[in-house]
Amino acid sequence: MAQKLQSDRWMFIATIALVLISVVMVYSASAVMADVRFQQSTAFSSKQLMWALLGCVFMVGMMHVDYRRYRNDRLMWTLLGLVVVMLVAVLFSRPINGARRWFGLAGFGIQPSEVAKLAAILFAAIMLERRADRINDIPQTLLPIIAVVGTLAGLIVIEPDFGTSVAIVAVVGCMVFAAGLSWRYMGTILLVGVPAAFVVLMQADYRRRRLTTFLDPWTDPRGDGFQIIQSLQAVGTGGVTGKGLMQSTQKFFYLPDPHTDFIFAVISEETGLVGAVIVLACFCVLAWRGLRLSARIQDPFGSYLALGLTLMLVLQAFVNMSVVLGLAPTKGIPLPLVSAGGSSLLINLVGVGVLLNISQHVSQGRKST
Repeated sequence: MAQKLQSDRWMFIATIALVLISVVMVYSASAVMADVRFQQSTAFSSKQLMWALLGCVFMVGMMHVDYRRYRNDRLMWTLLGLVVVMLVAVLFSRPINGARRWFGLAGFGIQPSEVAKLAAILFAAIMLERRADRINDIPQTLLPIIAVVGTLAGLIVIEPDFGTSVAIVAVVGCMVFAAGLSWRYMGTILLVGVPAAFVVLMQADYRRRRLTTFLDPWTDPRGDGFQIIQSLQAVGTGGVTGKGLMQSTQKFFYLPDPHTDFIFAVISEETGLVGAVIVLACFCVLAWRGLRLSARIQDPFGSYLALGLTLMLVLQAFVNMSVVLGLAPTKGIPLPLVSAGGSSLLINLVGVGVLLNISQHVSQGRKST
């Protein structure tokens, strides 16, 4: 009889919990705004529910596809080529809030930078496995990774989307470091990369203002400091158990983007410390199981792929929650699996599906030994 492979239950439960929280909280955070803008309180939440169902179908589907099939040059270069074309094409799309990040398709927004995350992680995992014995070889290993990831990040910066580009570089950087990159090279990359990132950061006036208001938001309470002040008020007034579902006051046009980038503030206000800790605990479970998976899988490709996909989720979640709590400058980075946004939700659920498939091979290896 064929052996039945088991996926990681903890990871699956944490993911489903976050998706359920997303559907409920997107409705709660967006109902008033949607009613004013579209005369339909479910305008945002109905789309989120549709994307959640579609994403869960994709996640279950990816669970049943052997992750080793992705170790494929044709797939890798096709995906990279498609992503580059999309990132270039989106620069000619209609700007939304001053940025060109989305394609409009049948009333839904498609964000190419989300697909770029998967493409960068897949490329890095394949390269690191094939050249594990030459990880510190600049021409053979480091330059190709820097060229490909740098191209993707550069196109995303132009949109502009500085936060996502930094996230992609950070995830791939952690993957390369975990593969055994010399501390000397790591130090050199940081010495070059940090000043370069600072220059890019300071070139845009709105980024400079975000940095200064992060240090003291009360210097401009009605301007650039408005977001973080309203976010902190939402978190602070939630107390231990919160005001109750649908009872947030900050979502009444005080808190910008309450259903997207600042949904964690609404969660904290309506469900209090209890709800915030539950969300945080779910991401801690994803981090624990994903990093554990990366360490236990015997296949190097599976290990690097699991590490990259895990970091894609937890690093972004850490940054988003840090912004909401005033621990980092404001950035347009959503809370994975929770914030409203179809592309982000779908891609993250695809990533979780791949992780769950990798976990099946870990359980198979343990049972057979």
